[in-house]
Amino acid sequence: METETQLHATARQFTVLLSPTPRGARLARLLSTEQLRAWGLPFEAAAHVVAELAANAVTHGRVSGRDFRFTLLATHGVIRIEVTDTRGERVPELGHPGGEEETGRGLQLVDALAARWGVTPGPAPRKTTWAELSVPRVN
Repeated sequence: METETQLHATARQFTVLLSPTPRGARLARLLSTEQLRAWGLPFEAAAHVVAELAANAVTHGRVSGRDFRFTLLATHGVIRIEVTDTRGERVPELGHPGGEEETGRGLQLVDALAARWGVTPGPAPRKTTWAELSVPRVN
């Protein structure tokens, strides 16, 4: 299939700076969907991961006047999502909220959908929260 050949033969990258607002987080999700669709790649799971990572950046990583960077990479059967904010001291952790708590489940969703995820510090004062999703091979 052509999509598989393109993904495994060519690295693709999309990067944009967005405002650290709920609107910026929504735009990251919409842009990821459109970009992956344009590349002919599956976008549903990636859109959920982008929404969670971008929401974390604008909620917990926001510094007034500083944008967050959203990067989407596709290569070798992997879609990599990176969200870089300017609050390097606030490292996201996988939470275990109780049944009554209304927040704290975003990284659980990322953990469930991604093949792997993590946080890379720096350069100061930044950090990048990233996730990688495997793209199934189509025979």
